[in-house]
Amino acid sequence: MTKDHPQNHTQTHSLTSPETFWSHQADQLHWHKKPATVLQKTTKQLPSGISHDHWAWFPDGEISTCYNCIDRHVLAGRGDAPAILYDSPVTNKKETYTYARLLDEVEIFAGVLREEGVKKGDVVLVYMPMIPAALIGILAINRLGAIHAVVFGGFASGALAQRIEASKPVAILTASCGIEGNKGPIGYQGFVEDAMKISSWRPPKTIIWQRDELPWRPIDRANGQRKWQALVKSCRARGWRAACVPVKSTDGVYIIYTSGTTGLPKGVLREAGGHAVGLHLMISYLFGVHGPGDVMGCYSDIGWVVSHSYTLYGPLLTGAATVLYEGKPVGTPDASAFWRLAEEYKINTMFTAPTALRAIRKEDPDNIHFSRVGERGGLKNLRALFLAGERSEPFIITMYQDLLAKHAAPGALVIDNWWSSESGSPISGIALVPHAGHDRANPTSSASHPPLKIKPGSAGKAMPGFDVRVVSDSGEPLPPNTMGNIVLGLPLAPTAFRTLWGDEERFYKGYLKRFDGKYIDTGDAGVIDEDGYIHIMARSDDIINVAAHRLSTGQLEQAITTHPDVTEACVVGIPDALKGQMPFAFISTSHGAATTKEKKEKLFQEIQILVRKQVGAIASLGGMIEGKGMIPKTRSGKTLRRVLKELLENAVHGEVDKELNVPSTVEDMGVVEVARGKVREYFAELERKGERHASIEGREKAKL
Repeated sequence: MTKDHPQNHTQTHSLTSPETFWSHQADQLHWHKKPATVLQKTTKQLPSGISHDHWAWFPDGEISTCYNCIDRHVLAGRGDAPAILYDSPVTNKKETYTYARLLDEVEIFAGVLREEGVKKGDVVLVYMPMIPAALIGILAINRLGAIHAVVFGGFASGALAQRIEASKPVAILTASCGIEGNKGPIGYQGFVEDAMKISSWRPPKTIIWQRDELPWRPIDRANGQRKWQALVKSCRARGWRAACVPVKSTDGVYIIYTSGTTGLPKGVLREAGGHAVGLHLMISYLFGVHGPGDVMGCYSDIGWVVSHSYTLYGPLLTGAATVLYEGKPVGTPDASAFWRLAEEYKINTMFTAPTALRAIRKEDPDNIHFSRVGERGGLKNLRALFLAGERSEPFIITMYQDLLAKHAAPGALVIDNWWSSESGSPISGIALVPHAGHDRANPTSSASHPPLKIKPGSAGKAMPGFDVRVVSDSGEPLPPNTMGNIVLGLPLAPTAFRTLWGDEERFYKGYLKRFDGKYIDTGDAGVIDEDGYIHIMARSDDIINVAAHRLSTGQLEQAITTHPDVTEACVVGIPDALKGQMPFAFISTSHGAATTKEKKEKLFQEIQILVRKQVGAIASLGGMIEGKGMIPKTRSGKTLRRVLKELLENAVHGEVDKELNVPSTVEDMGVVEVARGKVREYFAELERKGERHASIEGREKAKL
């Protein structure tokens, strides 16, 4: 790799001289009070008596993210530029919000919230579908200097109640319904009202956006329920608006919840200054979206960090247009949806999860839709397809890279990147416009440099401010290409969290304690190769120990998906009396590749050969189940390997019907039951053959 490449220079500068690097990035935004200090290093003392290294970005600065997202663009004469391009195939609605219109709507609704009692520092919970009102509501909360706690719209009442209790909001913003693909409207009224009943905290106000598809009735004013549209109409008639309220750089912007091992969600707190500065850099540097005329299409729900960062904040901070899509990759109406959006809105950068591309591939294995749009020139504006949310298998990367080379903009790339709710922006990737890292004001100047080489299967190289390392379980640095724990050196980049909402002790215990406060434990396992490319192979607890050999689920899945008939693979460990664990695969195929026992056995043997050849003989699969609709995922597209692992372990111990620990973030509980049925069939077939899986140790049967 070229050592003098701008991405390498940018990374070195960000780590060796963070003050000068981030000072330049901060200068690109408007500050109500410009920070005199860029990075402040401190020691934090916890109530338990533990102390650990800590830090703060731009601690004496004051900023308004809303002002930087909207007001400054309008004041610069760009009010007529498109800001939000709303596209809803589930309701047959399309709408464009210019920056001037968005400012008008946000000013009015901020006035509504102020009149309803929301003030600086308050928390407002947002439980919304993918509609313009959701973005307007979030920006209005921010305009008042308040904090929004974002919850995926459609979470059941139990999960919603947990987040209400944790964040203690003064109000809830919601809608009468959401629309899940072709399933039709899903009413939110029952979820919200039931959550309020079981929660120990009761927000005094609930503001409801009424949708024609399924209204909320009745609106119970006596219990604080209000109709959103009526409040806006009243404030508009009275000319009641709200100006931006700046906050300290270290004040919160939003709380986003991520799952916790105890079952209680962890509230990741994002801070104002670092959040704005970091996203404004990354939208240009990594994603190649610089301002008016550029269009970002990020296909994720705003309840997840990806969409929160790059449907909402990133594009608006730079003055570009963002596509707000209320639909699915397939079924609304078919597998052409993403490519239709790219053509219609002239999208430059698209961002989605590998799961979405797998779903498209299942419906359109020959890429007919993509090719049809591409052949008529509909994808000529598309410069990049970014993937994140889970590991992207090399096959997906190379297939879409070939398609982009034929039909998209010259030099278009498929770029895998890795990050988390905690990081707030990508930890690694390949910078589409690396020159923007040191000249943010002129990101497309002639001095720009082509991106680094893509390595399929890698999530790219570290992004500015993230000191990524691989260490042993004892915290010792490991050499290149050695599997280990992926950790982050301190301080983290400005977009990243510095604490959990209301729980400093949990922040230390969950992220710092394992490596004695020296590193943040990401919970991921993988390698960094000799060129500095990061390969995320699995979650740390997804590593399979086979006769003392550590195998990654990602590496095994990568080998399996090189089979031309396999469209998706999920590998977990199954107990084995001799080796402790063996890899076990759940796979989906195309073209009816495994319709008979003979074909399934042939497919299994072919996959075994691929695994042994690419990973090694020790990696031989202990078994395989083929089928459709049996790999459970979260609503953000992450595969729930733990659920399948638990299901197999229960079956080995003769308890296939035992209740599973399924997180509330599961997209479809029905998929779990399909998997249970497949596992039951598999073990019944083993029994007929006189074969069995056994663990090293037995366990006491659950009492009924």
